[in-house]
Amino acid sequence: MIQPTDAPDLTPPGEPSAALSAALRSHRPSSPDALHAWLASALGIVVPRHALTPASSPPFEYLRAAFFEDGPERDCVVWAARGSGKTFYAAVATALDLAFKPGVQVKILGGSLQQSARMHEHLRDLFKRPALAPLVKSITERRLVLHSGSCAEILAQSERAVRGTRPHKLRCDEVELFDAEVWSAAQFVTQSRGGPQPIRASIEALSTWHRPHGLMRSLVEPDSDPSAENPRRVFRWGVIDVLERCPPSEECASCILNPECAGRAKHAIGHVSIEDARSMKRRSDRASWRAEMLCERPSRRSAVLPEFDRDRHVVESAHAPTDDAPGLRWLGGMDLGLRSPTVLLLACLDESGALTIVDEHCASGIVLEEHIERVIARGWRVQWIGVDPAAGQRSLQTGLSDTQAMRRLGVVVRSRRLPIDDGLRLIRARLAPAGGEPTLRIHRRCQRLIESIEAYRYPDDQTGARSAAHPVKDGNDHAVDALRYLLAVLETSATVAPKVKRWSR
Repeated sequence: MIQPTDAPDLTPPGEPSAALSAALRSHRPSSPDALHAWLASALGIVVPRHALTPASSPPFEYLRAAFFEDGPERDCVVWAARGSGKTFYAAVATALDLAFKPGVQVKILGGSLQQSARMHEHLRDLFKRPALAPLVKSITERRLVLHSGSCAEILAQSERAVRGTRPHKLRCDEVELFDAEVWSAAQFVTQSRGGPQPIRASIEALSTWHRPHGLMRSLVEPDSDPSAENPRRVFRWGVIDVLERCPPSEECASCILNPECAGRAKHAIGHVSIEDARSMKRRSDRASWRAEMLCERPSRRSAVLPEFDRDRHVVESAHAPTDDAPGLRWLGGMDLGLRSPTVLLLACLDESGALTIVDEHCASGIVLEEHIERVIARGWRVQWIGVDPAAGQRSLQTGLSDTQAMRRLGVVVRSRRLPIDDGLRLIRARLAPAGGEPTLRIHRRCQRLIESIEAYRYPDDQTGARSAAHPVKDGNDHAVDALRYLLAVLETSATVAPKVKRWSR
C-alpha cells in the first residue's frame, strides 16, 4: 500500500548538507527487514513482500535486489501488469540509490519522453518528503541533483543521447516500446565504481510484455537467443499481487476476480483497489486480461497463424537429410532476398502425406550461388524447391532470372502463382486440419521459422483491433513465405516418383 506518513526527521534543521548526507547514511538499511521498515517509516511506503500468485515475485524483491546489489545477475527485468506500480517502484529504487550511494549517477530512459517524465515526477515527489528533502541541491523537469553528488537524469529516446552518457545505473521503462537500435546502444553505457563505497553497474528493464516476439521476449526468455551471454533476473508480478486488502465481508465465490485471486487478497497490502481491478476485467477481453494484467504470455489475437502451437507442432526428432528410406520425398521452399534475408527450408514428406520441416538456412548479404554452396555443404538433398513466381523475372545486369541461375547450379525449381491468403490457408489446413492430427510439423532446430510463425501478424487499427489488411512485412514474413511457396507447389503438383537428387558442383 502506497500511503504517506509523517516520516522521521533524520537531521536537525540548518545542519550543513554534508552532515545531512552523513546522518542519512548512518541510517542506511543493512538488511531486507530494515529496508522494508525504512521505506514505511521514512517515506510512508508499505511494499508487498509476499507474492499472492504462483510464480510471481513481490515488488519488494525487486527493490531489495536493486538496493543491495547482492545477486549473481547484474541486470534485471521487471515484467509487471499495467498500473501495478512498476514505474513508481523504479522511482523508489532510484531514490534509494541517490540517498544512500553518494555520487551515484542514474539515467532514466523511457519508451517515450512522456514515460521517462512520469518516473521523474514520482522521483521528485519522493524527494519532497521530509526524510529526503534536505538532501536536494537542485531539481528541474529532467534532472535531480543531491548535495552528495548523486544525480538522476532523463535521457531522450535516441542513440545519440544514450551513447553520450556513462551512468552507474540505467533504468529503462516500457522497453517493449524501445527502438531496437537505442536498446542495442544502451547495452554499452554503464560502468561500475570501485573504492570504499563501490557501485555495481546495471541495466534494469521494466515493461509489460505486449508482443509475442518483441524486445521483452528476448529479455524474459533469453534461452531463445543462442547469443545471449548475460542472464538477467526476472521479477514478475500481476495485478493480483498488488491488490489492496479485500474486506472480510466480501464474498469470494461471487467475485469476478476469484478465479485468479482465490481469496488471497484477504491478506494483501497492495495499492490497486479491488473495485478498479473488477472493472478492468469486465471491460477487457480474456486474451488482453491475461497478457496485460496477469502477465501471462502475450496475446496472439493479431497472429496470422494462431493455429500454431509449439507443444503440438514442434518436434524433437525427424528424419535426417541423408535418410534414404523408401517413400520419403525431400522438398524445399525458398524466399529470396539480398538485403533482406534469404530463407531456405528443407522438408521431408512421408508416405502418409505428413510434412516435417527438418532444417533451415537463413542468411543475408550474400549472392545466390553462396546460399546454394552453404546448403550443399550441409548435405541437403531435394527433389525440387518451391520459389516465388517473381523469381522468374530477368535481372537487368545478368540477363538471367534467379530461377534460371538456380537451374544452372543444378537445382530443380518450381513455382505456382497463388494469392497470399490462399497460401496461408494451405498452411492453416496442415496446422489444424478439420479432422485428425496436424500434417505439418517443424523440428525445433528451425528457430527462425518457429519464431516467424509466432510473430507473423496482421496490423492493428487505431483501436488495437486486428485489421483486414495484408500481414505486416517486418522481417517475420520471409520464413513463412518460403513455407508458403513450398506448399503452393506441393498441394497442386502431380505425383512424382521419389527420385532424390543430391546437390553437387
